[in-house]
Amino acid sequence: MFEELSGKLDAVLRRLRGQGKITEANVAETLREVRRVLLDADVNYRVARQFMDDVLKRASGREVLHSITPGQQIVKIIHAELVSLLGSTEAGIATSPMPPTVIMVAGLQGSGKTTFCAKLALHLTGQGRHPLLAAADIHRPAAVDQLISLGKEISVPVYSEAGAGAASIARNAVEHARKNARDTVIIDTAGRLHIDEEMMREADEVKAAAGPHEILFVVDAMMGQEAVTIAKAFHDRLQFDGAVLTKMDGDARGGAALSLRATVGKPIKFVGVGEKLDALEKFYPERMASRILGMGDIVSLVEKVQQQYDEEKAGRLEERLRRSQFTLEDFLEQLQEVKKMGPISQVLGMLPGMNRLPKNAEVDDGALVHIEAIIRSMTPAERREPNIINGSRRKRIALGSGTSVQEVNKLMKQFEQMQRMMKTLSKGGRAARSLRGMGYS
Repeated sequence: MFEELSGKLDAVLRRLRGQGKITEANVAETLREVRRVLLDADVNYRVARQFMDDVLKRASGREVLHSITPGQQIVKIIHAELVSLLGSTEAGIATSPMPPTVIMVAGLQGSGKTTFCAKLALHLTGQGRHPLLAAADIHRPAAVDQLISLGKEISVPVYSEAGAGAASIARNAVEHARKNARDTVIIDTAGRLHIDEEMMREADEVKAAAGPHEILFVVDAMMGQEAVTIAKAFHDRLQFDGAVLTKMDGDARGGAALSLRATVGKPIKFVGVGEKLDALEKFYPERMASRILGMGDIVSLVEKVQQQYDEEKAGRLEERLRRSQFTLEDFLEQLQEVKKMGPISQVLGMLPGMNRLPKNAEVDDGALVHIEAIIRSMTPAERREPNIINGSRRKRIALGSGTSVQEVNKLMKQFEQMQRMMKTLSKGGRAARSLRGMGYS
């Protein structure tokens, strides 16, 4: 997410921090470079200009030039202004005091609108809500079938009516939810390949019929400045409450995210970070600003860990560590927990400094698949007692996992190192404290 923007900004600011003396001249030159980076990222030029004016006002003061760490002070100012540009605080979804809460989802065709509806339903289900999906996109072929299929995947009911108009479906879905104890209705509306009057008129009719408490506009982050233009046109007509940026795991340059709030005046509420239905994140301006500046996002990383946290499993693992009994079965179990958190590249992207990796440095998520295949090709006895795995067993394991003996040897060596580390941690109860520090408390 924002890898190119983050890398370029980090390079510019590192040069400033490396200056022997901070002057008004090199501060001004640094900010000109930052402005170029923002424009390269497809940030709206008016937004970029205002952003730089705001930073310059705060960075030109005596308290910056004469501070002990002026370079760090400027980074701090840029971070604060980025947070302000992105919306300052997290914006939640409105909730009706009288159920159901009605959420209308709008956007262009191909923006990931229908998939977002299912992602939002899954997200709300995790919060204890009982959503109903309403299939009001009656124009795109197979849109209704797609929503029904996604609903089945996440065990959320879908309301649809063959041959009915979009406004009628939306109205009846709300009534159906009221009668069937569904506290939230998520209405998937029709998209087009471009903005047209027919599309807008139908959206107006759905809005009037359903009386939504929240209207979310879904936009493809890879559209750049065009995304902001389309968002403004939608807002002028529908007055939506918040935006959703999809495909943030792609090669989006960041322009849409940095420009949308300032241009339209509405907050970004969610970002889509993958194709899976659980690949949806709430948008936190401060955390996003930290990611852009290469400071990482440890809070989100901890939250991901906690989402997958299983107290019983953690207790078993802690007990085994105390007894120095960490086996390949334990390793496989931990590997599966890590995979649940999403692609490794995204997880590592939340760590500070990861934007400084070479551009061509790629994290191979497939490596985890190979490791899992190797361990699963072992017998239960071999997983519990790895020291019995001799040369002939390694050949059998390599053949069974579709890997090479060299890969099996590499895994065994890494595991031995891990076992030694675990034994060190387990002495004096340090394992328990380490686990608690990682959120296993």
